[in-house]
This record gives sequence, C-alpha cells and structure tokens, in this order.
Amino acid sequence: MSTLLTQTEASILTWHNVAAPNDPARRLAAELAFTIAAFEKLRGTLVFEDEPASFEAALQATKETAP
Repeated sequence: MSTLLTQTEASILTWHNVAAPNDPARRLAAELAFTIAAFEKLRGTLVFEDEPASFEAALQATKETAP
C-alpha cells in the first residue's frame, strides 16, 4: 500500500469516521499518487502562453467591443 493511500485513508477516518468503503475506492485513491506525480513533473515547465488555444478563443469571444 502506498504512503499516499495510507495517509488518505487515515485522514478520511480521522475527519469523517469512515473507512474506505470498497476496493475500487482504495484503488482510485492509490491512483491519485500517479496523478500528483505527473503534475509535479510539469512544475516549472509551463508558462501562461502555453495555455490551450481554446482559452484564447474564449477570451476573444467574450471580449467587449467599443460602442
């Protein structure tokens, strides 16, 4: 069992007095460690200009025009 999974289950039990309900819940909590690690690898590599083009398109679509 991963450290994150152990800590997550302990936090849930402490704060909510609920044990992990089933194996899928434990698996999803354990998989969260991989997601966190993937985001940590990206830290410092992305800049604002790397936002998806759809973000820029949304800004342009909602831009107010002068009357």
